[in-house]
Amino acid sequence: MAKYMLIMRASEDMSAFEGLDFDQILEQVGRFNDELIRAGVLLAAEGLDPDPSESIVVDFTGETPVVTDGPYGETKELFNGYYVLDVATKQEAAEWAKRMPLTDGSRIEVRRVTTIDEFPADNEWIAKERAWRESTGQL
Repeated sequence: MAKYMLIMRASEDMSAFEGLDFDQILEQVGRFNDELIRAGVLLAAEGLDPDPSESIVVDFTGETPVVTDGPYGETKELFNGYYVLDVATKQEAAEWAKRMPLTDGSRIEVRRVTTIDEFPADNEWIAKERAWRESTGQL
């Protein structure tokens, strides 16, 4: 099994929410979440504040970090939420992404999440992180 993140990106022309009230949105997303839970593949799912003015960017391209208001890059396509799934293949993650509700006018990026096992086990910092993960039940 491998972890994959489904990154939801809304665009300005997203029409999936038109004509729906919040209860309808919650029902459609809730049904999808329930499918993921029943299939045993859901590890995490969160939405992000839809108001880009609530975000900041810490920019490290200069000599010192600079904090600025607003999202990074164009606001035409914001990262607005994610799911983390534990599935066998990238194709299985894509199949779940294709079933996601309320996606008209949006895009979903599917990316594999690396694991601690992919880093050198003899590294002091990896060993410390592994111990922390074990103590918190994350391994």
